[in-house]
Amino acid sequence: MRAPAAHPAAASVAGVAGVTGVAAWGAGGEADVAAPHAPAPFLYMPAINQRFAIWQGDITTLEVDAITNTTDETLMECDTVSERILQGAGPELKEEIITRALECRTGEATATSGFALRCRHIIHTVCPKYVPKYHTAAETALHNCYKNVLHTAASVGARSLALCVINTPRRNFPPDVAAHIALRTIRRYLEQSSRPQVVVIAASTAGDAALYTALAPLYFPRSAHAPPAHEPAHNERRIRIIHNPHSHNSDSAEDDTSLCDEEAAVEAAALFARAAAPDTQRLLPHSAPHEPRRRTIVDTDQYERLLRRARSEDLSEISGIGCLYQSGVDRLGRPVVVFIGKWFPIGDIDLDKALLYLIKLLDPIVRGDYVIAYFHTLASSANHPPFSWLKEVYTVLPYKYKKNLKAFYIVHPTFWTKMMTWWFTTFMAPAIKAKVHTLPGVEFLYSVMARDQLEVPAFVTEYDMTINGLHYFQPDTNNT
Repeated sequence: MRAPAAHPAAASVAGVAGVTGVAAWGAGGEADVAAPHAPAPFLYMPAINQRFAIWQGDITTLEVDAITNTTDETLMECDTVSERILQGAGPELKEEIITRALECRTGEATATSGFALRCRHIIHTVCPKYVPKYHTAAETALHNCYKNVLHTAASVGARSLALCVINTPRRNFPPDVAAHIALRTIRRYLEQSSRPQVVVIAASTAGDAALYTALAPLYFPRSAHAPPAHEPAHNERRIRIIHNPHSHNSDSAEDDTSLCDEEAAVEAAALFARAAAPDTQRLLPHSAPHEPRRRTIVDTDQYERLLRRARSEDLSEISGIGCLYQSGVDRLGRPVVVFIGKWFPIGDIDLDKALLYLIKLLDPIVRGDYVIAYFHTLASSANHPPFSWLKEVYTVLPYKYKKNLKAFYIVHPTFWTKMMTWWFTTFMAPAIKAKVHTLPGVEFLYSVMARDQLEVPAFVTEYDMTINGLHYFQPDTNNT
């Protein structure tokens, strides 16, 4: 491993997995001086220390089997670390991400080739956003980031792994909290597994390197002189009973959060609900950490099977209804998908075939940006699909459907529609919540799409004239 600018705490990890140029923790000299932390929560184990190092510099310059990229769900986020990785790997990395429609959920990890970098693999992970009200969920999700990166590195046969500081400033994580989570997760993992043989924390700034160097003696004691103690309790081990998060408390500063913060909080809460605490996970079979990866593969396989069925089965009874179709493009050239709520007879159609027709129509469209216009005009309860079916549809459809959807317009919504939309996007589909817009009339669509590009049934325009007046259907002077 080449280190262009090693931190003072780093010397070399020699003879372990062929790595040189980075210091083993407690490998001699200054590293053997105990830090002012007593008592140490973990036993002094030289064999473990020899497998751990802290290094400062550009992670893309390291000659290791695998490096870590902290990114977003699309794997295309450009912060200080990920931008260097994307540039260093070359255009082949972006091409693989796009052509394979790769994705990664918060707390999970996925691997790609290193391409033009010196490493063989890049392991991508998504850090959660830290919201103080839901700090327990965020801390557990960050623990899962490090844990899944380590397990993924072992699964691809990496002998050496360079871990970047996964929590980026835009995620709002307190640096010391994140550092404790990282060091504790690495130490526990190294006690249980022999791969990777070497784990290096690659800090990109002097501040991060100093922080990890100061805290590391708690988890990697440098001498046997400090007696071991019970590991202190940490926040992610507690189950808190909190007030209703939807209540409005004017005295609480924490409640003043943006829309993005609220969505991140809901997503983090959902993650925490389905994730076991770290100590519980240690008691599970070793295959448990791979569940998120297996689930992603299963979801992809299920969608591919449905797509094959959609292309082979006779869906004329659904297509003949005419409730779902493409109607031109908007002013940015994005395809517009129209859904007519009144023409969706729930009691008279096979919902399984309705899902197949949805996939058959949208699969070629969602490979790029697109928008949906849903007309709730004169729809009744007989046209409302059950929530169980909506949940199934949202779960089955892969990430590209959510990522490339740029706007979801609901025209002529009722109070019931608005309430159900809020509930669904808050608790079942938070990824698209900010993309949903309710519009009282058809004319509002003409600001984003030309009049001649929008084809809707006559009853929609007649109803719109009844409630909004004739001015909605004057010549479109913006249609250029």
